[in-house]
Amino acid sequence: MKKYRIIGNMTGNSMDAIDLVLTEFDGDKMTDICTFSRPYSVERQRAMENFRRQRAVGKSREEIEGMLEFRPLHDDYIQQIAECIQCMLKENSIDKSSIDAIGFHGKTLDHNPPSKAKTDGTLPYTLQVGSGQMLSDLTGIRVVYDFRSEPLMAGFDGAPLVPPHNAHIAATEGDGCYYNGGNTSNFAWIIGGKAQVGSDAGPFNEYIDNFIRKSTSDTFDKNGKYGLKGVLNKDLLQKLFNLGRDYYERPLPKSGDPAYYKTDEVLKLIQQDKIPFNDAVHTLEYFASYVAVHALTLTDKKIKLPPSIILFGGGWKNPVVRSAFDDIINGKGYVLPEHQNLFESFLKRFTQSVSIRYSTLGEFMEARLFADLARYKLENKVWEIPEIVNAGKKVICGVIAEPTQGRTVYNDCINMASKGWQFRQNIEK
Repeated sequence: MKKYRIIGNMTGNSMDAIDLVLTEFDGDKMTDICTFSRPYSVERQRAMENFRRQRAVGKSREEIEGMLEFRPLHDDYIQQIAECIQCMLKENSIDKSSIDAIGFHGKTLDHNPPSKAKTDGTLPYTLQVGSGQMLSDLTGIRVVYDFRSEPLMAGFDGAPLVPPHNAHIAATEGDGCYYNGGNTSNFAWIIGGKAQVGSDAGPFNEYIDNFIRKSTSDTFDKNGKYGLKGVLNKDLLQKLFNLGRDYYERPLPKSGDPAYYKTDEVLKLIQQDKIPFNDAVHTLEYFASYVAVHALTLTDKKIKLPPSIILFGGGWKNPVVRSAFDDIINGKGYVLPEHQNLFESFLKRFTQSVSIRYSTLGEFMEARLFADLARYKLENKVWEIPEIVNAGKKVICGVIAEPTQGRTVYNDCINMASKGWQFRQNIEK
């Protein structure tokens, strides 16, 4: 069996940093060789977020490519990632010829998955930007990218993609609920070494980080600096759930995205109710864990739940978030009156006390996911997303770009399944 050394990259919805991990794969056994993270500048972060909110949402590939500000923003994004990859290799004295590939996610600017499109009466699509070919040319390393298009075009939400990767980690960490806390939270139940169901849950760092950035010079609530000083505002908690009720109560599996989390409305709500700053932060952090647990209550009752929850992602390191999650899972946290029976019924499904711990591979999990996906593409293997497997479909994720010389124009800056892909496919046929 061939061993692979692959760099995984993730910049995330929050664009807080460029994260890289170089992982060696020996079958499904994974060993991280080195990691690298560079905070994204506030200016670049704001430029990308402003472009997403004001220009990209709801637009087709052709419309976005016609915007004058798009290419400079895109090219700077790719150049930053290439520079980080070169820095990581240099700092760790690694020859790029020893690297089999880079697994590159790109930056998500919009997402309208089938689960949402059905309720809206629209056509599904997903929008990621980032030329894999440009990144390959700049680094001189093969790049595998555009992982979400094929699953979405096969009828899957395109997110989360992580359940098969969780199953690979479970080979050493055991069965359980693998829960990622990033900008959006997502989880997968791994039983018998296989993913039974995987789903997004809702906004996790999204509300907290945006509120902190709008109100302070910080980019996030590091170590609960603000949240620990506040108390839970139960009225705000109810209003937050009501604001996104149509999403939170949607059956599993489902996909989430900042484009429909109504973040601006949340910020206005806090201002209108004149909620003290620290109390607002505390409540947003409690809410992150609240919706994370609420999503678990929607798990099919036929699934026998293993009493282990394994956490990934920096969001769980916030002490208010982690404490709230532990308390709710152990039946000690505050629950909205309308959910008391629902939560109690869910907790009774565990036949023994639930253990909650941070994964030994919890750092850089999202970046490593894309290294794992790249490995599967190189081997032409099906990425076994539970819903696709259960539907009898087989999907191989990703596109491969090999380094070339002298290219200046790139036609892969936007992924295949962006808005209007159905019509482009018909034309191509």
